[in-house]
Amino acid sequence: MRDIAVISFAQTPMRRRVEELNEVEMLMPAVHGALRQVDMTIDDIGFTCSGSTDYLAGMAFSFVSTLDAVGPWPPIQESHVEMDGAWALYEAWVKLQLGEIDTALVYAYAKSSPGDLPMVLTRQLDPITMGPLWPDSISLAALQARALLDSGRASEAEFAEVAARSRRAAMTNPNAQLAWDRPAADVLAEDYLVAPLRRSDCPPITDGAAAIVLAAGDVARSKVERPAWIRGIDHRIEPIHLGLRDLTVSESTRIAAERAGVADGPVDVAEIHAPFSPQELILAQAMGLGAETNINPSGGALAANPMMTAGLVRIGEVANRIAAGEANRGVAHATSGPCLQQNLVCVLEGE
Repeated sequence: MRDIAVISFAQTPMRRRVEELNEVEMLMPAVHGALRQVDMTIDDIGFTCSGSTDYLAGMAFSFVSTLDAVGPWPPIQESHVEMDGAWALYEAWVKLQLGEIDTALVYAYAKSSPGDLPMVLTRQLDPITMGPLWPDSISLAALQARALLDSGRASEAEFAEVAARSRRAAMTNPNAQLAWDRPAADVLAEDYLVAPLRRSDCPPITDGAAAIVLAAGDVARSKVERPAWIRGIDHRIEPIHLGLRDLTVSESTRIAAERAGVADGPVDVAEIHAPFSPQELILAQAMGLGAETNINPSGGALAANPMMTAGLVRIGEVANRIAAGEANRGVAHATSGPCLQQNLVCVLEGE
């Protein structure tokens, strides 16, 4: 296996609504910011892979137009996944493992604000039995939260603690959309949005973009002083039918964490893609994370949840802390689909 590292990461400030920019204009600062950090241009990149969804843009093959943010002329090696950018990073990592290239650019973006996101996400559901009922994403997360409460393994007070801690941590993150310093008791005092979830248990609608540059071996070492090496990466998927799985656990995350080697050493920092507060509890348990791990110091998806981008941001946030020497070993997680259906786990380390 080749040694592959994250050598740069850039993201746009996450906002509730970006009206003055189209997707290309929104994406360009992230792409060129990531390249500028390591003194590279698109001519230095061997492969480019993006993550986004045409459903948010409302037009087929919308990702083709956003290549203008990269500058694909002369023609470049390029690919796209209709998934979060974390899965685009996985494809780029596989491409680098083949040994034909030494560098890759990964980017992701979304403007969720123009439409009704909770209803758009119903298109991820089984089209025969569940999809025709049009259950929105918040209601499905509430069903998962209720199952967790009924199992006795968590309480609404613990949900509130996650929400309060996440927004408090986000106060030091200049790119966070939602940050405040309020006690968990204030969260518990809120009315239910969809019981047992309160508004603070749910993620904000977010427009934003992010980009990462990957490099292999000596190329990575020549570009940055402390690369964030990808020591393990794995992703798994569970049945699309919600009735066929236990919503109080995340078996796919557990398997991915095991295969990626999360338990092979101490975890200093973990960035968990948990759009709803109960999901962080489920995911932390699935990955075996304890009190010694600093979870979501960026604020996580509860502070900003750009669709198709939040998972890639989790990898970038961990990589940044390793590059800065704030952590030696970290875990990044990304999810997609209803109730944590698909999960990716990435382990990163310093030299």
